[in-house]
Amino acid sequence: MTLADLSFYLFTIFNGLRVFSYLPQIVRVARDRHGASAISYATWLLWTGANATTGLYAHINLHDNMLAVINWLNAACCVLVVALTAYKRHRAHFPVEGAAGRPESTALMVDNVC
Repeated sequence: MTLADLSFYLFTIFNGLRVFSYLPQIVRVARDRHGASAISYATWLLWTGANATTGLYAHINLHDNMLAVINWLNAACCVLVVALTAYKRHRAHFPVEGAAGRPESTALMVDNVC
C-alpha cells in the first residue's frame, strides 16, 4: 500500500464517519427545551459554507463526485442543525399553549415532574 492509498482510505473513512458524527448534535438540539442556546449560528453556517463549497469545488474542478457528495451531505447535516436551532429558539420565545392553557414547554416540564 502506498502513502497515497493510505491517505485516500483514511480520508474516506473519516469523512464518511463525519456525516454520522452530526447525529448526536442533531439529537441534542432536537431534545433541547431552552432554545438550543449553546449552538452558534456563525460557526454552523461557516461549516455549512465550507462543506458546500468544497463539494462544489470537487464536482466542478476535480470531477470527483464522491468527494462532492460527501461534502454536500456534511453541508446538509449542518443546515439541519441550524434549522432545528432556529425552530427551537422560535418555540422558546413563542411557546404554543397546551391543553391546560399553559405554554407547552412549561406544561411538559410540570407534567414530567408529577
